Amino acid sequence: MDFEPYRSELTAYCYRMLGSYHDAEDLVQETLLRAWKAREKYDPGRASVRTWLYRIATNVCLTALDGRQRRALPSGLVAVGEDPGVPLVPAPEVPWLEPFPGGEARADLRLAWVAAVQLLPARQRAVLVLREVLAFSAAEVAEQLDTTVAAVNSALQRARTAVSAADEGEVREPGDPEVRAVVERYVRAFEAADVPALVRLLAEDVVMEMPPVALWLRGTAHYAQFMADVFRRRGAGWVLRAVVANGQPALAAYVPGDPAGGVPRLHSMTVLSVTTDGRISRIVAFTDPSGLAAFDLPGNLDDER
Repeated sequence: MDFEPYRSELTAYCYRMLGSYHDAEDLVQETLLRAWKAREKYDPGRASVRTWLYRIATNVCLTALDGRQRRALPSGLVAVGEDPGVPLVPAPEVPWLEPFPGGEARADLRLAWVAAVQLLPARQRAVLVLREVLAFSAAEVAEQLDTTVAAVNSALQRARTAVSAADEGEVREPGDPEVRAVVERYVRAFEAADVPALVRLLAEDVVMEMPPVALWLRGTAHYAQFMADVFRRRGAGWVLRAVVANGQPALAAYVPGDPAGGVPRLHSMTVLSVTTDGRISRIVAFTDPSGLAAFDLPGNLDDER
């Protein structure tokens, strides 16, 4: 039996469940190992291979989630910040949500949606993802979770209500010409350290967060103050490279080298949410190296040569 064709979708499933790409990869490996060991017991008359694998993956995820802290973004953990000038102190003890490399432009893979799912009890997460994202029937999910159809439907209703606030509206493809134009203007303004030009691209109530720093800011005024301070401290000369994360446009940011000619080095990766009217509504900048490792980004721009 060949399970490899299912690895990619299982990884996305486990990521939605745990909020960590690295954990998802490990749990998919565990799922496929269990499936291989139990291959002689598989009964094609009861379920397809795909359904069988998802049952195994669900059990693996539920076991992994038992007793774990939920992963979060700053906006789901602390109150909005009122002072953009406070020291940026990392909180490494917090299990932060990690970005997902690449991905289709789907609402159910977006950072805000995945972060909202992490607030749910583990079995509600499974019901929501299996029913809403993967389109398994209530009966199939009930069998996977060893419960009843009525319990599945009840859990689904509660989960839908809980995550509805995370709806960011229509999902725009990173390759959409309008989105691409907005991102290109953002890149030009950022590389020029032009704060007013950056602000003109933002929604008035834009949200900015920077895990692993437990701080988030709302509004263009706070964004402008924060970015002016960044350019004052770090200088101009930033270089951005376009990537895709969680099916959203993203930018790898390289901080300027020293004035004597140092090479720009990888600093962070910023995931952008672009609204249908062409405004950037959310900016999430990941600076933890462990969260960036899955993107295979060069550590400095010399590595591109």
